[in-house]
Amino acid sequence: MSDATSLAEDFASGRSDPVQALEQALDQASQVPGVFISLTPERALREAQASAARWRAGQPLSVFDGVPLAWKDLFDVAGSVTTAGAAFRRDAPEALLDAPSVGLLCRAGMISVGKTNLSELAYSGLGLNPHFGTPHNPHGTDQPRIPGGSSSGSAVAVAAGIVPIAMGTDTAGSIRIPAALNGLVGYRSSCRRYSRDGVFPLAHTLDSLGPLTRSVRDALVIDDVLNGRDNQQPRNVRSIKGQRFWIEQGVLEDSGVEHSVRENLQHCVAQLQASGAVLDVRPSKTFQTTLELIQHQGWLGSFEAFALHEALLDSPDAAQLDPRVRRRLEAARTLPASQLLGLYDARRRLQQQLIDELDGAILITPTVAHVAPALAPLEADDQLFVSTNLATLRLTMPGSLLDMPGVTLPSGRDALGLPTGLLLSAPSGEDARLLRAALSVETALIL
Repeated sequence: MSDATSLAEDFASGRSDPVQALEQALDQASQVPGVFISLTPERALREAQASAARWRAGQPLSVFDGVPLAWKDLFDVAGSVTTAGAAFRRDAPEALLDAPSVGLLCRAGMISVGKTNLSELAYSGLGLNPHFGTPHNPHGTDQPRIPGGSSSGSAVAVAAGIVPIAMGTDTAGSIRIPAALNGLVGYRSSCRRYSRDGVFPLAHTLDSLGPLTRSVRDALVIDDVLNGRDNQQPRNVRSIKGQRFWIEQGVLEDSGVEHSVRENLQHCVAQLQASGAVLDVRPSKTFQTTLELIQHQGWLGSFEAFALHEALLDSPDAAQLDPRVRRRLEAARTLPASQLLGLYDARRRLQQQLIDELDGAILITPTVAHVAPALAPLEADDQLFVSTNLATLRLTMPGSLLDMPGVTLPSGRDALGLPTGLLLSAPSGEDARLLRAALSVETALIL
């Protein structure tokens, strides 16, 4: 499947046009259940027709003018309901305005196809949704498998070839996890890199936005547009030679990491080394300390999610919540404030420690310790759901707590053809450097 950059090149050459691309996207969207909560065909057609006219005139608004994309149903899109994947929000008022991020991509000429499914209130790493259905991972050919969450529909929309780009959010791994389990590129930005206005929140300290794509070059274009840069020229890929990477040895030796995940990452590392990258393989004190902090002191997002949704939990609407989501929210009700303050203090200390420790290197870990598990057992067993959710989120939560921008890249497949992912991460705010490094890594890897 081609990426958005290739599709835009087809528009420029006349091999395709935005209306044709939109019609294909809408047709495919209707054939893959559980991916979209709502579609916006009338708006999309108007946008596509205007884009096609601009390409004919040789005056595209951006390099991605006419490219179709989808929005996780946390983003406000004017004229549609923002459900947040929750049944009680089905009849909420329609958004009057586009979220700023939606507006920026729209003004670049991109075509909004619709709103994608997600874990209810974005509060699970697995992607199950009892209200709107659970989209199946396209790589699960032996049996239905989870898409990963919470940006489940966004990941499947790209993996199934409906759109080349979908926007998601990430609080504990909700872009990186579904991207990895679906064999995609997923970019979690630093929390303040893009405006979060008009995006339904979960945890104000940890929420971040980003795209799920088929290539790093596509993610770079989206980053340019969302930061107001008009970069019309393709970027030169920097040589991987001399670039510094830190391979987190402690995670690789963790018994919870599946053999295929470890083996595929090691194969990628060997390719980087053969291409001249400078690799340091040892445990990261900061990463390991952050894992232990989360395990023993709790998850900062749990406190903030409860504070956000306390009124909901005390209202009649709580009865409509997915019981698994409701129990997880309620679990933070009795946690002491001193624990929350301790997490804030530890976060600040560890963020500075990370900068000093990495000293300019990019951290490499597996994105998820396992491939996509089967869906049916998780739907049937609440305890299995809880344990699998924690295992799925475990390796992305440290990056979220420390506000590390992260780019997950496909690292290979297991014996069943299920994708595994490699996660590149950097200290908070170093997004531009991370994205350029990810482009070099992607180019160097031969999967």
